[in-house]
Amino acid sequence: MVLVKLEFQNPTGSLKDRMALAVISRAEADGRLRPGDTVVEYTGGSTGASLALVCAAKGYPIRIVSSDAFSPEKLDQMAALGAELTLVPSEGGRTTKQLIRNMVEAARRLSAEPHTYWTDQLQNLDSIAGYHGLGEEIERQTEGRVDAFVHSVGTGASLRGVATALRQHRPGVRIAAVEPAESPVLSGGAAGPHKIEGVGIGYVPPLWDAALVDEIVAVATDDAKAMARRLAREEGLFAGTSSGANVVAAIRIGERLGPNATVVTLMADSGLKYLSTDVYRSERAGAIPK
Repeated sequence: MVLVKLEFQNPTGSLKDRMALAVISRAEADGRLRPGDTVVEYTGGSTGASLALVCAAKGYPIRIVSSDAFSPEKLDQMAALGAELTLVPSEGGRTTKQLIRNMVEAARRLSAEPHTYWTDQLQNLDSIAGYHGLGEEIERQTEGRVDAFVHSVGTGASLRGVATALRQHRPGVRIAAVEPAESPVLSGGAAGPHKIEGVGIGYVPPLWDAALVDEIVAVATDDAKAMARRLAREEGLFAGTSSGANVVAAIRIGERLGPNATVVTLMADSGLKYLSTDVYRSERAGAIPK
């Protein structure tokens, strides 16, 4: 049995709301972020929207480095929530190792200005704590019957936070990480361009903890997109590409573990963030009579 937790029901339509509140609140508590400071971050969009929401509520200006590799909906959402955007050009609209590094360096330059706080999501341990509560919710909502947890890796914080919480209750729970088949760096392969937004940064993220992970599942971009479409049509679950990858991997693991096993994964963000991309745009085009 595969169960999915609908993290797209969070305020900005993404699980990243959890880490955004954690990193801002913790930085406020220990004085790294002070009234009047500007928050800086690099992001494919979901983290940026979540941070922009929290900053709007708390009264902090925010500057976001992103790219044309990510959907226009994500860029528009960040701007609507008050973020000042700096866009780094991509290679043909694809996520690559060089793009991520260029975005990080652009954010680093912005963070050198006075009165700024750089959340630096790939390095920020505070973001892990933001997902401990998600792990506790999964444990409680499944009544402790989780045999495997499956999730795609961007920064690694959400997988690590959930896995840590679940292992406290059930040390034998199986943890599976998902990565793009075109860029299987966690498996020891070569980095490559792909179109699963928000995951697969092209190198091992600093927050990655291999000791927590039992296996790594590679999912091709086309398979992730196809599953996202199937979830919308067949289950009424309207989610993004990484969610499609999560479900592809969860089904594979569920088939191997057998029908009595409970496999849990996440709908990481909403399909509303991808309407203008080929994940869903081709569906609309195909429906128009010729």
